[in-house]
Amino acid sequence: MNRSSGATTRAAENAAVLMMVVLSLGIHLAVNALARYGYFRDELYYIACSKRLAFGYVDQPPFSIYALAVARSLFGESVFAIRLVPAILSSLSVFALCLLVRRMGGGRLAMVLASLCFMASAQLLGHHTYYSMNSFDILFWLLTANVVLTVSERPTRSSWLWLGAILGLGLLNKVSVLWLSAGVVMAILLTDLRRQLRTPWPYLAGAVALLIFSPFVLWNVQNGFPHLEFMRNASSDKYSSLTRTRFLVDQFIAMNPAVFLVALPGLWWCLFDREGRRYRAIGVVFLTVFAILLANPHTKAEYVAAAYPPLFACGAIILSRALGGLGRALVAAVAVLVTVIGVALAPLAMPILTTRDYVRYTKSLGIVESSVENKKLSSLPQFFADMNGWEELARDVSAVYRSLPESERRTTVALVGNYGEAGALELYAKRYEMPRVISSHNSYWFWGPGPTPITTFIRLGGNRERYLEKYGEVTQVGVHYAPEAMPYEDSLGIFIARRRNPPIEQDWPKVKHFD
Repeated sequence: MNRSSGATTRAAENAAVLMMVVLSLGIHLAVNALARYGYFRDELYYIACSKRLAFGYVDQPPFSIYALAVARSLFGESVFAIRLVPAILSSLSVFALCLLVRRMGGGRLAMVLASLCFMASAQLLGHHTYYSMNSFDILFWLLTANVVLTVSERPTRSSWLWLGAILGLGLLNKVSVLWLSAGVVMAILLTDLRRQLRTPWPYLAGAVALLIFSPFVLWNVQNGFPHLEFMRNASSDKYSSLTRTRFLVDQFIAMNPAVFLVALPGLWWCLFDREGRRYRAIGVVFLTVFAILLANPHTKAEYVAAAYPPLFACGAIILSRALGGLGRALVAAVAVLVTVIGVALAPLAMPILTTRDYVRYTKSLGIVESSVENKKLSSLPQFFADMNGWEELARDVSAVYRSLPESERRTTVALVGNYGEAGALELYAKRYEMPRVISSHNSYWFWGPGPTPITTFIRLGGNRERYLEKYGEVTQVGVHYAPEAMPYEDSLGIFIARRRNPPIEQDWPKVKHFD
């Protein structure tokens, strides 16, 4: 290839990368701008956490929370503003995926196919639809794959340090990067990288990763390992209905069945093909992560989603080179199939349809909704139901609060049962007059009951007889209705409770629940 044709090819590849990056960003910006629903439950909690910066939280490390604090200071905290972050991260992940394809020798067709697999995977679409640590996590996995290739090709001190830094930041974002780290260790042991164990650089990379992750570790040590308690409770209760069979079936459906036409050949290519074996580390990482998750009898299918994009890169390369000149036609056929199924699955992963249209659509597909958290569902799946009813809840609680004498409001709190309710009341306090909000759920428990004494409590849900076990006076003053929310957030009685015994500050150590 002469210099001119090489430059033309590179320009065409760059144009393809730019097109895929812009397409990914555009999809999410459009959905965010036209979103049918409001804040997701977890987003309300993350916003509350970002106003209380710490080295750790009961249910997550601090990286994504600090990032949210920065995003809020730059863009505000509207639904569109906070979801701008995962939209941008989706495009960065597509760029990292294209870079991975190029580094393995793939061309324009392979870059486009791998990117379409990424954008058409319902689970990956969903992770970039709302603000959470998951969109960061996917990018960290792709960055790790790129740096592992760098270490394989040029195992210098700097490349190893970059690997340690990315894994450390990934761990500081989501503890599940421990599985990725285990995969990297196995890749070192089972490939030519094991020769590097005679040098200090792999150990230095591990030390760097642990150093970056250490603030969260130290926070857990100082606070009695709340994250371990949280994971133990979630596994034994919230996810107890999950099985290994469901783990296998759910990921096939949730990802997009057509992408396995790319991912599985990609796995074979990097493990067994003469050329692809140079990238065996990618396959070893995937198999290690998959084995770890499958060993747990109560694993959500979404946990393995971040491991698939590197396989998309491998599979796109082998398909684009298959059958000689037929490679282009094969890639086109698979790309069309992936895209068509991806478009069909998109309403299941993104808030595109109204409730009525969503119900009609899922019925037409023969889909029966279920919850991974053992929860009863409304007409919407839990993901969308948890985007409904929050402002109405704040409005109803505010009305009760404003009905109290002004002198009593100073010592009134809303004691609510979960972080979604607490986060909603705090967020909408700018719009509706609201009491101080406390909760014993996850990190809210660490933030405590606040200033005391408290004379009056606004309680949500439950029943008067149960509240009378701890309160001398309980009056139901209203009902909050949210038919499109989760059933346990609908038809909630609103109570005013007084004369608590024992006082809340004495009872606080006993009321925590981490799940």
